[in-house]
Amino acid sequence: MAEILLSNVEDSVPDEEISEFLQRYGFPPFTAIERLSGTGNMPSALITFGDLSHEALRLLQERVQNVYWKNHTINLQILTERPD
Repeated sequence: MAEILLSNVEDSVPDEEISEFLQRYGFPPFTAIERLSGTGNMPSALITFGDLSHEALRLLQERVQNVYWKNHTINLQILTERPD
């Protein structure tokens, strides 16, 4: 299991559009998504991929890092593995 934090994605963007955006850049479909509103400065989505390694995420990260989408510059952070 691997997780990313996709920042600068407004809460109004549907999960399906996020999935389409990521798949356009080579990501597989995600298994879970959780919205993290925070203070509203950088709304984010915590996205889980069930069968994707961290190494594969590192290769995909550069494809979407700093891409301008939906009037925001996207930031993608790979989260470290958590012990089961």
